[in-house]
Amino acid sequence: MRRTVFNEDHEAFRETLRAFIETEVVPVYDEWFEAGQAPRDFYYKLGELGVFGIRVPEEFGGAGIDSHKFEAVMYEETARAGVSFGGSGVHVLLGLPYIQMLANDEQKKRYLPKFVTGEEMWALAMTEPGTGSDLAGMKTTAKLSEDGTHYVLNGAKTFITGGVHADKVIVCARTSAPTADDRRFGISLFAVDTKSEGYSVGRKLDKLGLKTSDTAELAFVDVKVPVEDLLGEENKGFYYLGQNLPSERWGIAFGAYAQAKAAVQFAKQYVLDRSVFGKSVASFQNTKFELAACQAEVDAAEAVADRALEALDQGELTPAEAASAKLFCTEVAHRVIDRCLQLHGGYGFMNEYPIARLYADNRVNRIYGGTNEVMKMIIAKDMGL
Repeated sequence: MRRTVFNEDHEAFRETLRAFIETEVVPVYDEWFEAGQAPRDFYYKLGELGVFGIRVPEEFGGAGIDSHKFEAVMYEETARAGVSFGGSGVHVLLGLPYIQMLANDEQKKRYLPKFVTGEEMWALAMTEPGTGSDLAGMKTTAKLSEDGTHYVLNGAKTFITGGVHADKVIVCARTSAPTADDRRFGISLFAVDTKSEGYSVGRKLDKLGLKTSDTAELAFVDVKVPVEDLLGEENKGFYYLGQNLPSERWGIAFGAYAQAKAAVQFAKQYVLDRSVFGKSVASFQNTKFELAACQAEVDAAEAVADRALEALDQGELTPAEAASAKLFCTEVAHRVIDRCLQLHGGYGFMNEYPIARLYADNRVNRIYGGTNEVMKMIIAKDMGL
């Protein structure tokens, strides 16, 4: 099918990015996989390539392009190569929207130039041990000092992607107690310097997939956060988090679609090269039917992902539409990648093959950004049910 979502600029970026991946990532990706993270200096290379500054205004060193389409190209190209850019994805997908939406002019001057170059990598710390998706139940606190110059941060966070390499972390914390009729009230957002006294990185978590992404536990013991690093207004953090969920869920949906598309190509190449019983695996009717069915599902997911991308760029992607895209694309990817792995036989279970890593990486798509069960609740509510 002919796609209309990308233009010549996006395709030129695709060629540049593909060459970068082939020279800077593919040859060393196995080392990253074994180490459990990409090296910190790799993020400087991404900064030099310009991928961090695409949506950042020119006055702060970015390209000033108000579009997510270049990010979409990155999803497709990393999936195509069977690699990732480590934990840097949250830097742009999760960190940048909050800076753009909440930071004042003074803060943007401090934050964005180093954001663009990769000198300061950002992460987002919401989830806490024992609370999971129930963000209103968070226990981390930030109390204003008596002299009003800083907040004192205490608590812990977990499942923080990019948490090992992060230089700045947007931390969600309680600044006020919840009210009787609104338990979501009282949460605020802070840009916390990871070099602050009392800030510590705990375990680098050993995950099922996303092995090159540094995911960590964080702890705060009397961390002093200057009032100048409060993002937005005090006690409105939960509202801010809700504002950015559609773009986060679009990213998960598009990434899942890209993984499914890549899986079909990996399987197609494998069955063409592999022979059993004296015949190419691709010659069997079952193989043809399985891949044909997978391709049809990928075509449908592509249409959903592209439609959501266009709506996001136009500022029209609703929470229910984002939830629907995430639900559909991640479920498609789950089915397609599983069937493509099956076509690899025993080799599909070996991590030396990209389909095995893709299978493990893909599993979290139905969990983070809100579980798919939560997506169904959002969709049903929008339907008036």
